[in-house]
Amino acid sequence: MKIVSACLAGVSCRWDGKYKTNELIVKLISEGKAIPVCPEQLGGLTTPRMPAEQRGNKVFTKDGREVTKNFVKGAEEGFKIAKLCNCKEAILKAKSPSCGCGKIYDGTFTGNIISGDGVFTKLLKQNGIKVTTEDYI
Repeated sequence: MKIVSACLAGVSCRWDGKYKTNELIVKLISEGKAIPVCPEQLGGLTTPRMPAEQRGNKVFTKDGREVTKNFVKGAEEGFKIAKLCNCKEAILKAKSPSCGCGKIYDGTFTGNIISGDGVFTKLLKQNGIKVTTEDYI
């Protein structure tokens, strides 16, 4: 069983209220092999919402509001679901402040990419769940 970013399944949960459907993700879910989650919604953030990026160990919206607690809560709730479903792998949205794996936006809202993991990805990895993004499936 895999845990996957809900936006990749066609759920309108991204910051802009849109989605980024990936047909392989949709197929995995329809075959009962994956569970979609949106850690940002699980953390209490609305859709749509102000875009957010990581700066150091904190997460800020484009207008400067710190939303780290929401991202941590969402990661924890998403991990609970992964654990309940015995997920060993995750396929998450690339570059996201929650789900990015290996590369995330740098916190300047200029499109610059740096090495790093999203808040949800970090928690999954710390607990032995293999994480990749849609860019590598």
